[in-house]
Amino acid sequence: MEKIVVTVGMTENNYSAYVNIGDGIAVATGKTFEELKKQMNEAVEFHLEGMCEDGDEIPEIFNSEYELVFHFDPESLLRHYSGIFTNAALQRLTGINQRQIQRYTSGVSKPRESQAKKIEDALHKLGKELLAVEL
Repeated sequence: MEKIVVTVGMTENNYSAYVNIGDGIAVATGKTFEELKKQMNEAVEFHLEGMCEDGDEIPEIFNSEYELVFHFDPESLLRHYSGIFTNAALQRLTGINQRQIQRYTSGVSKPRESQAKKIEDALHKLGKELLAVEL
């Protein structure tokens, strides 16, 4: 199954996302991340239908089964999970101090690539640990 990368961001009021399709872009918004995913799936289908109607060439990747993969920028990811992870918890997971995490979350500064990778790796490690849990 092919993976299509969707870029996700957050505004004051909602989530927003876009994906490049051929010479165009499909966009969507949603109040929740779940709503955004639903809206983006519909936007991609609508965009592809329009391309067919216009006689445009559909990119090869869309001619077989594909999956939308949602890619957050660091600020949006940290904001998305701010109700779940405190800055103290993120510091324990990543080794990045709380004040710096808050600067990333608020958009005051953007993490260097190595810092973003540290955050990503820590969350993936936590995810793997949680997948191993049985109750």
